[in-house]
Amino acid sequence: MSTIKLFEKPLGMRDTFPQTYEKLEAIRAQGRHFLYARGYDFIKTPSVEYYDTVGKASAIPDASLFKLVDNQGNLLVLRPDMTTPIARIATAKLLKEKIPQRLAYFASVFRAQQTEGGRPAEFEQMGVELIGDSSVFADAEVIITAIQLLQQLKIKAFTITIGHARVLQAILQQYTMNDEQMHALRQLLVERNYVGFEETVVSFNLPQENSDILLQFIEEAMNVKSVLTIEKYVVNANELTYMYELEQLLKQANLMDYITFDFTIASHMNYYTGMLFEVFAAGSGFPLGNGGRYDGLLAHFGSEVGATGFGLRVDRLLEIIPTSDSMVVTTLLLFEPTLYSEALQRAVNLRADGRRVTMQVMNDLTNIAAYQRQFSEVIYVQEEEQQ
Repeated sequence: MSTIKLFEKPLGMRDTFPQTYEKLEAIRAQGRHFLYARGYDFIKTPSVEYYDTVGKASAIPDASLFKLVDNQGNLLVLRPDMTTPIARIATAKLLKEKIPQRLAYFASVFRAQQTEGGRPAEFEQMGVELIGDSSVFADAEVIITAIQLLQQLKIKAFTITIGHARVLQAILQQYTMNDEQMHALRQLLVERNYVGFEETVVSFNLPQENSDILLQFIEEAMNVKSVLTIEKYVVNANELTYMYELEQLLKQANLMDYITFDFTIASHMNYYTGMLFEVFAAGSGFPLGNGGRYDGLLAHFGSEVGATGFGLRVDRLLEIIPTSDSMVVTTLLLFEPTLYSEALQRAVNLRADGRRVTMQVMNDLTNIAAYQRQFSEVIYVQEEEQQ
């Protein structure tokens, strides 16, 4: 174990400085107002959960969980995502009161990182869960909500890329010889390793027709503008019919300019059972978020209901949200020690007018000029002005 330096933080942890914190709070306020107005109730779950419940049910790999032990010897985890804890509390209580449930959150999640990973181990997510509705209208609602939330945050150049977990699985299963081959190809798609996918298909020595179909599928199934484009690859059309219905609902919402379909999408979040999507935006090299239908997760907690939702990475939103042109006027009230009472009253009056006021005693500053430069305006409360 290496020696910890005085100012060193745990691997992957970040400090949030004042300017970033204010932007973070602005996103939280906008998101809360927007989602609450659309019928979503905000919820908060514990930062620490039992490993045997949330830890095992989560789709986050075991090696990425922060684990700890309480004084009764129970194995705990810092919550690795928000979907699983919300599924827990919805099944335990909320679905007994009302179904479906529309829930929203803004919370930190924790993922342990490798030394060379360079990724945050704690980050905020904002999102929604619509639990207890298995209809295509619920999937349309969460996609439309994600698009409109991004619009509300003034993010202009973004794309929602939609796929379907069971459509992809059915195609891979149809044209491979066994489950081992199917899972190998799916894992390569999780990793976005398309060259590896093609090489592996060839290495399987499948019937020529099967190989040709899989290689043609991987070429045609990305960046699809209409669901019907891949109809020729699908044997069981039920799931594709669902996606076609979803496409029609999104067209009615006039949001197709933001939509593309990619039936090669495979998520490491293995609880997705149907439609799934990813959010990409200009200015970010990583997805802003993802979502989809996860009907099977509720069954882990004993509830056979449908569920769908999405989560956005707030740290990635911060990187691309336009900076506001409006400057906050900050007022510095510099006062002499003997005029503290007068300074207090002056500050009360200014704040009543909606001003942001910092009070600072003069003789405690080592460099008054440098300090004053941090403010929009400076007001002095000193003996000369009292005479």
